[in-house]
Amino acid sequence: MKRLLLCALALVWIAAAGLALAEQRFPPPDFDGGHQIPLTATPSPRPLGLAWMDVAVLGGSLALASYFVVRLRSRRAVFWLSLFSLAYFGFYRKGCVCSIGSIQNLALAMFDATYQLPLTVAFFFLAPLVVALFAGRTFCAAVCPHGALQDLALLKPIKVPGWLEHGLSVLPFIYLGIGAALAATGSTFLICRYDPFVPLFRRSGSLTMLALGLGFVALAVFVGRPYCRFLCPYGALLRLAGSLSKWRVRITPDACTQCRLCEDSCPYGAIRKPAVYSPDASTLGEDRRRLGRYVVLLPALVLVCAWLGSQLSAPASRLHPTVNLAEKLALTKLQPGTPTARPSSSVPTPESLALGRAEDNPKELLESALAIRRRFNTAGWVFGGWVGLVIGVKLISLSMRSARTDYEPDRGACLACARCFLSCPNEHVRLGRLTGAGAAASPVAIAQPMVPGS
Repeated sequence: MKRLLLCALALVWIAAAGLALAEQRFPPPDFDGGHQIPLTATPSPRPLGLAWMDVAVLGGSLALASYFVVRLRSRRAVFWLSLFSLAYFGFYRKGCVCSIGSIQNLALAMFDATYQLPLTVAFFFLAPLVVALFAGRTFCAAVCPHGALQDLALLKPIKVPGWLEHGLSVLPFIYLGIGAALAATGSTFLICRYDPFVPLFRRSGSLTMLALGLGFVALAVFVGRPYCRFLCPYGALLRLAGSLSKWRVRITPDACTQCRLCEDSCPYGAIRKPAVYSPDASTLGEDRRRLGRYVVLLPALVLVCAWLGSQLSAPASRLHPTVNLAEKLALTKLQPGTPTARPSSSVPTPESLALGRAEDNPKELLESALAIRRRFNTAGWVFGGWVGLVIGVKLISLSMRSARTDYEPDRGACLACARCFLSCPNEHVRLGRLTGAGAAASPVAIAQPMVPGS
């Protein structure tokens, strides 16, 4: 009965994707008279009913992904759901709205009382995080179109050295802070503006951004999900939520037999090997002293980085259009009391028009610019402190030692892709492919394709 229900849900999902994609299958009309279709930077506003349909699809996809990973343990089901997500949230919805970009909407709503956060955007932000607290990063496994595109490109995965993995793992948290700070000050939605995959989904954009997206896809052929692991700001939040998940992804459905067949099955470096930590008295003392030093230095590191962030607030504030315009207006003043130098060109430019309007009420413009700079100063302190906290916590985590008896995925780093399941002989026993009491302990390697599963 469960299989029939899952098949029915899958058919409904595929049919919805087909209907969604069918909406775009006809080319636009070709008008006479040299009419050119205008290019838009973002999709047109979504009607409210269709926006809530997106919410329903996201909720259903998260539920299915969690069931496929935690209960059904099927790589094949995860693969097909990820293809649907790529078609629907990627190419049909053109990557908007997405959970990654919703970080900026939330940050702007928290610091700008005039901005109202849409409930649909709030759901896109909260739902994957809530699911991650219970079932791990199943959003990354089969719902995020960015991850699905990279996962589809993976052919020859190579292992990233541990030292490089640890170093790059702090970048998503720093990028999260930058994107949230710029959005909170009303400067720009940096994460959306420089999203490498949205131009590919929309099949339009600057040559630079299209090349960046293709570059990430090409890198994903060899490095498993480079954007997800080393840059995605929402992935940083999911990593924190996933590390607290109630039900974690397990390689084996039963007890681990230490056969080591799963050791290199994860292309994302998330499997942790068994580790026995039994130091002698001198080693234990040194480890404790090092950990104590990092804990004591953490507040000082946060304060120093916060001060450095405040020093960068003035140049960073020029990213805001109001501050930028105020500075340009000040530069046009050759001497105190002289009129503003207007451009002599007969064809006005957007910059000249903006400067002309600013001349009518320069006092209001300067007051707005000063208020924005004060907001940037606050954001600089917060962002700097956040960077110091990220670096300090990373140093503390590297100095801590833990004992493990089994091969198991790291809760925060695991993307719940279900690839490692078929590397375990116990999984094949569960599926009825191996029989006998000693089958699970057999050291024979089981070579399986990347996609097939139960």
